[in-house]
Amino acid sequence: MNKPESPDPSASKASMHFDPVIDPATAAELQRRYAQEFTALWQQMLTAQVPPVADRRFANPAWQSSTLHAFNAASYLLNAKFLAEMADAIQVPPKAKQKIRFTLEQMVNAMSPANFLFSNPEAQQKIIETKGESLTTGLTNLFKDIQKGRISQSDESAFEVGRNVAITEGAVIFENELFQLLQYKPLTATVYERPVLLVPPCINKYYILDLQPHNSFVRYAVEQGFTVFLVSWRNADASIAGATWDDYIEKGVLQAIDVVQAISAQEKINVLGFCVGGTLLTSALALACARGKKPAASLTLLTTFLDFSDTGILNVYIDEEKVKETEQSIGHGGLMKGLDFNAAFASLRSNELIWNYVTSHYLKGENPAPFDMLYWNADSTNLPGPMYCWYLRNTYLENNLKQLDKFKLAGKKIDFGKIDVPSFIYASREDHIVPWTSAYASTHILNRKKPQQNFFVLGASGHIAGVINPPSSSKRHYWINDKAAGGNDDDALSWLADATEVAGSWWPAWIDFLKKQAGKQIKAPDKVGNPQFTAIEAAPGRYVKVKAS
Repeated sequence: MNKPESPDPSASKASMHFDPVIDPATAAELQRRYAQEFTALWQQMLTAQVPPVADRRFANPAWQSSTLHAFNAASYLLNAKFLAEMADAIQVPPKAKQKIRFTLEQMVNAMSPANFLFSNPEAQQKIIETKGESLTTGLTNLFKDIQKGRISQSDESAFEVGRNVAITEGAVIFENELFQLLQYKPLTATVYERPVLLVPPCINKYYILDLQPHNSFVRYAVEQGFTVFLVSWRNADASIAGATWDDYIEKGVLQAIDVVQAISAQEKINVLGFCVGGTLLTSALALACARGKKPAASLTLLTTFLDFSDTGILNVYIDEEKVKETEQSIGHGGLMKGLDFNAAFASLRSNELIWNYVTSHYLKGENPAPFDMLYWNADSTNLPGPMYCWYLRNTYLENNLKQLDKFKLAGKKIDFGKIDVPSFIYASREDHIVPWTSAYASTHILNRKKPQQNFFVLGASGHIAGVINPPSSSKRHYWINDKAAGGNDDDALSWLADATEVAGSWWPAWIDFLKKQAGKQIKAPDKVGNPQFTAIEAAPGRYVKVKAS
């Protein structure tokens, strides 16, 4: 779903060549400690003592079944620790050090003894117990994934869009070359007069917000009496390979807002953006504001960057050299492939999203279990090259969007601070894609004259699991703070220090916020659309079913 940082001296130097330096005294101390710890480990090996191993990859009792297996695991972890300490000791600019750490982590994770049949006692035991069947199944799983060009994380045969995911009832009531607009059928006798428009990320399929009935964000909102509209972005192909960021704002978000206003007969509507969908939505509202229009009654942002100063680990993929290379390749037409997105995001948590499945599916011959979120995660989408390149340069690389009243979209100067509607800003505490402190920074950008209208909520878990946390699951918790976010002396950590932890889902808190901006209740419409915008086809529509090629 998002990515990199504002230009600074370390960023510009990160793409330069320089000689890494380690202080000799520091290097000597690290080597001394390593030799001492390895000697102790070797003594345990010689005396047949089984060293303790505190790592989930080696938690199975098979790793403690012999001194050799335990030594392999313990020595691997010791070597990994030493290499990480050496990387931390290298004297280079911060961004260069981040790249060194990341590259080293990829190498170390790949070299785990758990990833190889000859050094994985669990996989070896499984072959014996199953009389070779696990090995046969593992090879079958490997060959299937080679044909797919990716690692299977879920039993994908268990799900189908429109059959058991993305099944909330509704219809497509508008479409153009970039998106279809869905309107969902009411589930209550009355609805609030102001509808809510959901703008999901164009990097992923929209149905993360409409998985199954028990965990559908869309269905939950409809059940609370809201008329819900949703943008279903097209999976880009050659026909829109030249589309730009401005196109996604003009022909995408602003067009969707116009249609929702027309159908609901409301001048102001509630709007929600998720991840890059939130960046697009806020850009569209700022452009509308520059044109003298204010179509939003409220704004909700879920795990969204507006300030790209700190983009976390994704920063390792962004520098001037790489962005220029991408611009030359697809910046004037072409596609950013969804499979490349998936591979890049998986590498950010390679143990959980790559090697975990290598060991379970290939070495141990375990078939993947059905999991709707992972099925969605594998359903990748392409992006038009010009749009993607603009996004990379103006957000992750140069952080231009927050240059208030200096930066232009569609020829107009934009200023996010002039978006002065009540805002609900959600972040996930363990989010590795949009660090929660970066999402919190939006409270200092929006509502510049009325920061007291910003309501910030911090949820547990990560980028996706934190968002898709329905009340019915009774899982996790979230933090709120009665003090308005975004004051002059306010920062993320001080906000959290004074926050209150609340058990369960944050969804009801969002509904409470939305009801205050939703107007009166009226009789639910008998059908979707209006005479101008009639149903084209049933939800989920054609666009979401198109697979990335």
